Amino acid sequence: MNIAKQIKTLLQEAELYRSQGLLDEALVKYHHAEDLIRRHEQLKNRLNLIDAVSKKIRRLKDEIQRIENAPKKPEVSTKIQDLIKKLFTFTPNLNEDARALEGAVALAKFGQFKRAILEFKALLKRDSLRVAAAKNIIRCHMALSSVDDAVAEYEQWLSDNIFLPNQQQRLWIFFENVLNKEGIDKILPQAKMFPHDVKDQTYEDDRLKIEEVKIEDEEDLDINSIGITFERGSLKEQIFEFKVRFQLGKVLSLLISGREKDLIENFKVGTTINDVQYYSNIAFFNGSGLITAVKKIKIGPLRGDYCVDIEAAIS
Repeated sequence: MNIAKQIKTLLQEAELYRSQGLLDEALVKYHHAEDLIRRHEQLKNRLNLIDAVSKKIRRLKDEIQRIENAPKKPEVSTKIQDLIKKLFTFTPNLNEDARALEGAVALAKFGQFKRAILEFKALLKRDSLRVAAAKNIIRCHMALSSVDDAVAEYEQWLSDNIFLPNQQQRLWIFFENVLNKEGIDKILPQAKMFPHDVKDQTYEDDRLKIEEVKIEDEEDLDINSIGITFERGSLKEQIFEFKVRFQLGKVLSLLISGREKDLIENFKVGTTINDVQYYSNIAFFNGSGLITAVKKIKIGPLRGDYCVDIEAAIS
């Protein structure tokens, strides 16, 4: 592609992003186009192009400033929600079910909880996704501080008998741990009594206790929070604990406040954090974590905060 066509494409992409409300992405495209124009003196009407793009950048910055100072809205338009799914569902070689799950998780990570709940509910019909979808529905309700709605949803699942007994056990254990972590005193019903002959497990008063933990598949392990010891920078050797907001297989999503500039600086895509403690509902494990994504949230109730994705590697 020649330079003129490349600049034209960048400007078209910038306009598309701007029209959909993704202003920071649009700003990056405009800056890229401006840089190309400045570096190629042979371009026709180069000075006029620089002036035109510079004006667009200034207007866009003003628009971003106005939005950042405006009250936050919990939900954005359906069109922008669809764009979030498209832009942040990028894992290659996924089948249709896995892409649907990743798209719903993307909405949840960006604070679009009500839309995400609807999409997770649709995924309850798919055998391979049923448990993962149910867990994420619970996470969304908890993020909305809708504990009663989460409990009602869970009870409805038991009433409809859509889960196998072992799946019911996994959901009960998961939900119990979520509530305990939040310090919420709720008694959850159990559709099935836990068996007393399951290998490596004993039960007392219907509460699960683990005598011996064997991890056969890390992707089945629910991680509730992680502790990170930073190895460099101003926070070197300090330990920070983060709640895991969402989990998709081995990838854990954290929410970092936009005010925590020092923390955010320690999360760089492609960096491996070697000292990580993973806290699950059964035990805690040491390991490392690869930072796979760091995205600033530009819209919705979490605007200004950062979503950090870490791929867990448990030793």
